[in-house]
This record gives sequence, C-alpha cells and structure tokens, in this order.
Amino acid sequence: MSEADIWENPQEAQKIAQQATILKNKIQEYYGMFGSFEDIEVLYELGQEEEEYLNESQKALVKLVDDLDKRELQLLFRDKYDAGNAIISLHPGAGGTESQDWTEMLLRMYTRWAERKGFNVEILDYLPGDEAGVKSVTLLIKGENVYGYLKAEKGVHRLVRISPFDSSGRRHTSFSAADVLPDVDEDTDEIVLNYDEIKVDTYRSGGAGGQHVNKTDSAVRMTHLPSGIVVQCQNERSQISNRASCEKILKAKLFEKKRQEQEKQLENIRGDQQEIGWGSQIRSYVFHPYSMAKDHRTGVEVGNVSAVMDGELDAFIDAYLRMMVAEGQRIEDRG
Repeated sequence: MSEADIWENPQEAQKIAQQATILKNKIQEYYGMFGSFEDIEVLYELGQEEEEYLNESQKALVKLVDDLDKRELQLLFRDKYDAGNAIISLHPGAGGTESQDWTEMLLRMYTRWAERKGFNVEILDYLPGDEAGVKSVTLLIKGENVYGYLKAEKGVHRLVRISPFDSSGRRHTSFSAADVLPDVDEDTDEIVLNYDEIKVDTYRSGGAGGQHVNKTDSAVRMTHLPSGIVVQCQNERSQISNRASCEKILKAKLFEKKRQEQEKQLENIRGDQQEIGWGSQIRSYVFHPYSMAKDHRTGVEVGNVSAVMDGELDAFIDAYLRMMVAEGQRIEDRG
C-alpha cells in the first residue's frame, strides 16, 4: 500500500486495500484479546484481597471466552472461497402461495442475519409471488467470510405453522430451498465464459404494473448450452446491469459445477439438495403446536424460533462447521 504506483491500477489497489484492512483488523483483535487476558490476571490478583475485583475478573473472563469462540470459528474457513462473498438463491417448493410466503420469510431471515454481521446485501434478481411472497430471489451478500458461513445453509428448509392463507386455520407444512454459491472473482482464470456457448435472451421485466412498469426489454436470461444451466436477472432497470448480474451468477454456478465434478461427490450443480419436500430438509422451523427450530444434520435445537427468523443463525452455522471439520479429521485419520 505504500508503493508510489499502487493506484495506477485502481481495481487491484482496492482489492489490496481490502485485504490490508482485514489483516489489520485481525491483528487488532488479537492484541485486544491478549490485553484482556492480562487485565484479567491483574483483576484476579486484586480479587484475592477484595471480592469486587474477583467478580469483575469473572465477567471479563466470560467475555474473553466468547470472543475466543468467535475467533476460533474463523479458523474453520479453510476452502479457497470461504473468505469471500456469497450468492444465495431461494426457491419455494410445492404449495403455491404458502411456500412463496415461506421463501419471503427466509429472505428476511438471511437479510437480518447479514445486517447483524455488518455485511452488505444486494438483490441480483427478485420475482414476486402471484398473491404474496416470492417465486424466486437471488442475493449477493458481501463481507469477510460470508461464503464460509453461508455454505452451511445450503439445502431444503421446512416450515410448520397455522397458515394465514387458510381460512379454516389448519396447520400447513411448507418447503423452500436455499442454494449457496461462492462469488467468483471476475478476473479469475478458473472459469472463463465462452459466449459461443451461451444463449442470451432479453425480455420485459415482470412487475405489479402501473406507472412504474418497465416498458423496455431490460430483463436478461442466459442459457449455458453445454451444461443446460439457466440464470436470469430482471431486478435492475438497465439491461447492462442485469446482464452483469447474470454473468456473475452463471460464473458462480459453473465454478460450483466444476468443483463438484472434480471432487466426484455430486452429479450436478444443485449440490446435496434433493427434491424440495419431505425427507430432504436440513432444518425445520416449527411455529405450531410448539416453538422450535431444529437442524437435522447436527441436532442443534433453538426454542425461540422467532429469534431465529430474526437472523440469529450462529448456533446452527457454528455447529455445522465444527461437524464438517470433525468429519474431515476422521477421514484423514482413517487414511
């Protein structure tokens, strides 16, 4: 950053500046925790004479342990793209308006989670439901380690509640799928888009109509012919902006497909997602007849489902990441 010609390439300089900020923050966090540890030692020694200092040292120790747990979680981000941004797409399962409303609830949940973490959220594509909710939505969430966190959320999410759309007040079960992809750098040589293999269609964006309806063919749909992958964006009024968003999503999906093929674990880009329905969910959110959110992979349960829907997902993400690291360690031990 101190080199005289650093800003001759502004795009590269910005990346370096972001990396420098991340490293500086990590160093400051370390020295901050180390200083807290030294303060606790002093307070403990003083506490041998006065109980007030002992109580203060205990409170400081609880906070330090919590800070260490959070920093330890970051050590679990070992994959190449864990430190970067993430693209998350939400799609309702069968069930019409009820499932579309559930998808909108998940959209709010992930948005609130990102806000709690201080991340930025950008909507790349949004298709509203016919009566309520969302037919599909794609978000770009920007921040440090976003993909490392959100890859734990990939899968089918199940809702059990008294449906507000059922006049008889019956209990309904709805499903929605979350697909999480890494935001691949535009200048990466791992995935290069070949436009001879891409079919590009433009069409008029959908909407509620009225004076704000988009009267130009600004929406963009891209079909990658060799793989059959289709992406579309219509959230921006500019065709150029929608095209750029499509390219970002398509590159991320092609990268994910390539990685899965290399690992020989999965057959297509949908990862370990199954049919959006019974028996395939990774987590259940129950509002009736009791309140609970349970992750079926780790067994973690949270009684306050409203808090979970308000973005409190760390307990699930933490447990999943630690489980994956433990499984990887067992495989290494057996090898």
